[in-house]
Amino acid sequence: MALSRSARRTSRLLALATAAASAFTIAAAPGGGSPGAAGIGDPYFPDLGNGGFDALHYDLGVSYHPDSGRLDGRTTITARATQTLTSFDLDLQKLTVDAIRVNGRPADFTRNGDEILVTPRHKLRKGQEFEVTVVYGGVPVALNGPIVFGSDYGWMKTKDGVFVACEPNAASTWFPSSDHPADKATYDIRIDAPKGLTGISNGRLVSSYNRGDRSYSHWRENRPMATYLATATIGKFDVRTGKTPAGTPIYVAIDPVLQGQNQVDVYGVTAEATDYWSEVFGPYPFEETGAIVDDMPQAGFSLEVQSKPAYSAVRNETTIVHELAHQWFGDSVSVAQWKDIWLNEGFASYAQWLWEEHKGRGTAHDLARAYYNGRPATDAFWQIKVADPQRDTMFAGAVYRRGALTLQVLRERIGDQAFFKLLPAWTKLHRYGNANTSQFIKLAERISGRQLDDLFQTWIYTTGKPAW
Repeated sequence: MALSRSARRTSRLLALATAAASAFTIAAAPGGGSPGAAGIGDPYFPDLGNGGFDALHYDLGVSYHPDSGRLDGRTTITARATQTLTSFDLDLQKLTVDAIRVNGRPADFTRNGDEILVTPRHKLRKGQEFEVTVVYGGVPVALNGPIVFGSDYGWMKTKDGVFVACEPNAASTWFPSSDHPADKATYDIRIDAPKGLTGISNGRLVSSYNRGDRSYSHWRENRPMATYLATATIGKFDVRTGKTPAGTPIYVAIDPVLQGQNQVDVYGVTAEATDYWSEVFGPYPFEETGAIVDDMPQAGFSLEVQSKPAYSAVRNETTIVHELAHQWFGDSVSVAQWKDIWLNEGFASYAQWLWEEHKGRGTAHDLARAYYNGRPATDAFWQIKVADPQRDTMFAGAVYRRGALTLQVLRERIGDQAFFKLLPAWTKLHRYGNANTSQFIKLAERISGRQLDDLFQTWIYTTGKPAW
């Protein structure tokens, strides 16, 4: 659905939301009820996510105006109450809320920083499915700080549009949400941008067309997704589609400014790595694979956007295989709390060594030993506790590489047969869900028949350089 800045269009959107919600019945809860918690309980981000409900589906409509940087949006969240609710919170940073409806009826709302407190006309019964529609707008502000290497992240303007990469806490810079990976949902994402620009998002492209001077695209992600993995990247792109040799649909979009600069065949490596990881880690978990390669040197990172990793200033083969490994480790199997981030980054980093082994350019053992030997015991690298690295250092190099070293030590302890049984068992057991470190240790012990507490205590729960 196209969006605009006019009050008439806002009224029409709200009217549509009312019609769509007519099938829902609201009844006063039989006594009791309480507000939902403002946060989901993550110690690193206490106010992120929201208590009292489980998000099931997001229907996002965003209209972007590059000249002014303004975004106009309408988000409808379908959710299920996990307690009887008198009110609930949504995460939304900086943008202005124009109106909120719950099940088609106007709701009261107030703002406290980045929290929107919504009070529906009637209590929402525990177990009740409901819809909340938020009409909002403004100029999104990218986040910064020490967490992501000092880089901007979130909704970032480019020369011709916007690059959207939101890990860990920036999804709520562009849409209201329960912004924590523990609350995953499916998505419809509709992007309205100036004609000549392409809007790219997660999952499969449902439709795209031009009308007047605007371009419209509708994407659908049918598999549960964490909020930080959602994107609405907009710009000029050369798009190539097809299938990997094993038959997975693929969509690769590259900024034409970069076409002559790429030192790697993004399409070819994406196809090959998707198929290889499907053999090692288990079946590919999503409907489409791909890549978004944008001219965004200010973002000093790439991100495992679900189904289509987003690459900014970092473009090479090892980055591609890392981000694609995340489709299993991080996207399909997501962290329950951010302190378990090594389950994403350590595994994807180890995948880089597995890839080199696969290509005959060195064994994972030799690569891991070389890395281990190259870091003296006095190096600050060894002072990060990988299993709980703290918020501002959650993406420290040790989370990536000491996490990967842990997996190599585990592989040598339990043997290749058990290790390569463990990886697909992990991704199958927690497919489309959330998991934590203790669950991984228990599974490793069950599959290997070995007691492994000492290994993990030494490598991820303790600081200092361990003996190998």
